[in-house]
Amino acid sequence: MKRIWLVLLSLGLIMAFSASAFAVDVNVSGSFYVGGLYLNKISVDDNYKVGTTTANPSTAFFYQRLRVETDFIVSPGLKLVTRFDALERIWGGARSAPGTTLAADSAGTVAENENIAFDWAYIDYVSPIGTFDVGYQEIGNTGTIFGNSTVPGGRIKYTTIPFGPFIIKADITKHSDGSYSYNNPVPYTNADENQYGLEGVYNFKGGRAGMKIQYNDYAGDEPTDNYSRKYTVFTPYAIATIGPVNIQAEVNYAVGKFKSYDSGITGEDMDMSNLTAFLDATATFAPIYVGGTFAYVSGDDPNTKDKQEGGTLNGGTDWNPCLILFSYYDLTNWVGAINGYDPSTVNKQINGQVDGPMYNAWFGQGRIGVKPTPELDVMLSLSYAKADQKPLNYIGGTYGTEVDITGTYKITNNLSYMLGFGYLFTGDYFKGTSGNNRVDDDYLLMNKLTLSF
Repeated sequence: MKRIWLVLLSLGLIMAFSASAFAVDVNVSGSFYVGGLYLNKISVDDNYKVGTTTANPSTAFFYQRLRVETDFIVSPGLKLVTRFDALERIWGGARSAPGTTLAADSAGTVAENENIAFDWAYIDYVSPIGTFDVGYQEIGNTGTIFGNSTVPGGRIKYTTIPFGPFIIKADITKHSDGSYSYNNPVPYTNADENQYGLEGVYNFKGGRAGMKIQYNDYAGDEPTDNYSRKYTVFTPYAIATIGPVNIQAEVNYAVGKFKSYDSGITGEDMDMSNLTAFLDATATFAPIYVGGTFAYVSGDDPNTKDKQEGGTLNGGTDWNPCLILFSYYDLTNWVGAINGYDPSTVNKQINGQVDGPMYNAWFGQGRIGVKPTPELDVMLSLSYAKADQKPLNYIGGTYGTEVDITGTYKITNNLSYMLGFGYLFTGDYFKGTSGNNRVDDDYLLMNKLTLSF
């Protein structure tokens, strides 16, 4: 009997000391998708070689990803936010080798995401003077979706309480650190890469407008190449609904030093001046909607050796305007770049690859859609893209014209199915430096089942 009472007393003490933990509320949300993809050709080069055999095979596979966000609400105004991705892999596909290179939108490697990788873990504290977010959180997104490459990163972010229609945000982000640590026994005094951001947002009826100024101080090349990269990005943007029309606009301008050599070091400094622009409008006249998109990303002029006009700013991995052209998450991320004749140069789309995100391009798209029922959405789009700057000796500057048809059916409030077909009429840009080179058109068929919760 004494043993029973001793056990009960111990359990009571455990319950008493754990009472605060039991008071924590937990909110769970996330998504899961399964996709299937068929790509008719893995290269638009008509003389593509696999091994020693001239070939241009197709590829087809299924892939999936589970993403779960969990908020631990400790008290009103205070929570711990976490997120992980799991089983992000091709069904039955080869597993990735362990390494240290991070996946595009994760704090883990590709191999870790094929099992499980945590991306977020940060404190969200709503104080009387504003909101503080501290820890690994979402970075890389400002204004519209254009130009965004959302990734996790170590950040301290502060958001003021609203004063009238205005909000101010400030953040400090650590991209890399060269200081001494257990896995970095060869420290550098100046090899960190940091970002400092300040953003003002004005909210109005039907939309918002804002301006972010971000200073980038990158010294990662100092130890080996004796130069740093310091530049500022100015991002004005606006999102508004005017009657039946939704409008988005954004400009990104980066200016500064692409290469700034240390004093006494032989090397030619290089300035930076990159520009991107985005305008998108969609008008809805139920059940039909029509829209158009214009986008521009400056390319690097091969004739200027002392200035980098393109290659730093891009259209972003979050913005995927087509199923083939500039499609990152459902094409480049799973298949890889689709090569043309000259895949050797460093910058994307300056190297003869059908790849994402968008670099060095003028882009235009028109689209029309219909929603015959609340559950069904069918859209047809026509897109055209050409290079802003042609590499030296390239004979053409047109990426191509693409036709996409997509249909999305909402099976339930949380479950949807998408079917898409894209056909690329390949342009002469991918012929490289010879008009005798031949390129092929390409097409893609995909479907995706998505569950959100």
